[in-house]
Amino acid sequence: MYEYFVFFPIFDLVQITADPFAMHISCGARQNVQTKPTNTLWREDFGFTGGIAANATRPSFITPPLNTLRYFPLSEGPQNCYNINKVPKGHYSIRIFFGLVGRSKDTSEPLFDISIEGTQIYSLKPGWNKQNDQVFVEALVFLTNDSVSICFHSTGHGDPAILSIEIQQIDDKAYYFGPWWSQGIILRTVKRLSCGFGQSKFDVDYGGDSRGGDRFWQRIKTFGDESDQPRSVETRIKQASHPPNFYPETLYQSALVSTNNEPDLTYALEVDPNRNYSVWLHFAEIDNSVTAAGQRVFNIIINDDHAFKDVDIVELSGDIYTALVLNTTVTVNGRILTITLKPKEGNLAIINAIEIFEVIMVESKTISEEGTCADSYYC
Repeated sequence: MYEYFVFFPIFDLVQITADPFAMHISCGARQNVQTKPTNTLWREDFGFTGGIAANATRPSFITPPLNTLRYFPLSEGPQNCYNINKVPKGHYSIRIFFGLVGRSKDTSEPLFDISIEGTQIYSLKPGWNKQNDQVFVEALVFLTNDSVSICFHSTGHGDPAILSIEIQQIDDKAYYFGPWWSQGIILRTVKRLSCGFGQSKFDVDYGGDSRGGDRFWQRIKTFGDESDQPRSVETRIKQASHPPNFYPETLYQSALVSTNNEPDLTYALEVDPNRNYSVWLHFAEIDNSVTAAGQRVFNIIINDDHAFKDVDIVELSGDIYTALVLNTTVTVNGRILTITLKPKEGNLAIINAIEIFEVIMVESKTISEEGTCADSYYC
């Protein structure tokens, strides 16, 4: 059973005067670090007495260019936490990058669990250090106590090793997805794809608004051999970087379009079974063969159920070169989530980007908080 919501790209623009709260911690660092090319300021990891600071090996080119990490040997206990104070109440994107201890590429990867505010959000999977979008975990969380607790739980497969922690405030209504959406929900990022030409980038690389949370968009150049073709334009995209989600305009200037040989566009992703997933699909009509409503119409099928019928991007968005976002929540019983765009008019389908989140119910905060701190940001 699906509930779906169409997000029309028209918003009442509200003047926002205060900059969003942001904190970046370089784990294991003894002094503040500023990294290029974005000049991001990373706070020193001062006063946190749990764990051991060490030199770090960065597993991916998308990993922040930091040289240290903090790891937690089992002798420190099966659970270790960063408990960070002075974080204003609000809605946040929290991202934790993992690292490998030492400088050797042969360093074995640790496998461990992560929880935020007492709720487990993720378990690292074997091979994570070879997958760019698995070298970090990211979740959207409501913080209500002027603090945040981020914990790492040993599973007996190596010592948890944390390279950085980022806490970025986002709009209170960001990623609103209907009746389920509330402060009792955490959205964990499963996949975020930018379709077509270009390279994998963060929002900041796109010149995106910081209120979007500096998301990482993994570039996907095709869904399958000869099943689609990339398109890109330099034309300005209307209604893109607007509240509450502040998607970067550049995201909509590239797309994948199906072919006459393979008119359906299909993307399949392996997921954890028996979970709920929030799916966000991004569109802008950038193909010059389509100039008006009715020239491209398609259905969107997710795991054999019709999530959206008669999607006409121009009609729904109001014009060509105009951003449109569709969202639905789906329960996946098996291990595969499949999204298929099936054309009805115009023969071909188009898509610009995909986001998939696991919907996690918040648990009671029962996790004990370990570690002490002299710095005012830790307790």
